[in-house]
Amino acid sequence: MKTFGFGQPHDGVIQQAYVVRDLAEGMQEWTDLLGIGPWFVLRRFAGLNPLFRGKPAIARADVAFAFAGHMQIELIHQLDEEPSIYRRDDKSLKLGFHHYGMGTTNFTAEAARLEARGFEPLFTAVVPSGGRVASYDTKGALPGMIELIEADAEMDVMFTSMYYASVDWDGAEPVREIKIA
Repeated sequence: MKTFGFGQPHDGVIQQAYVVRDLAEGMQEWTDLLGIGPWFVLRRFAGLNPLFRGKPAIARADVAFAFAGHMQIELIHQLDEEPSIYRRDDKSLKLGFHHYGMGTTNFTAEAARLEARGFEPLFTAVVPSGGRVASYDTKGALPGMIELIEADAEMDVMFTSMYYASVDWDGAEPVREIKIA
């Protein structure tokens, strides 16, 4: 079985994601209660060419990534009330567990496999590294969505560097900003 540099298998679950009311408080709680860190924060993320339910999306979110062992944890805080996969129809946040992230080296085939099961992509975008992401409604088959993450060399390098920052982390510099050129 091939694995990424951070230890998770190709075409398997690499991430668990949660929607939080406040990103700073969420990161602090996960660090205080579970010892997870450091956190890597990407501000005002929307992705390139984002689509929600097939239409252009303008929602923005701050997202934070950290590792618990080899599993990446993502915390998400939507900054506005725009329609998105993070809000209900009444615009309230869908707090708590949100999705399992699958790092796939064959995005097109994985997307086709999920769609053949009747799962529809509710959100699609291109991330700054150029890889694609798509969030699928699992229609109750799982307790959350599946987010397909196109795994390329840039993604592996970035996530692996986050993983190694967590190994023997001493609590210094608990929040680190991700700068996108």
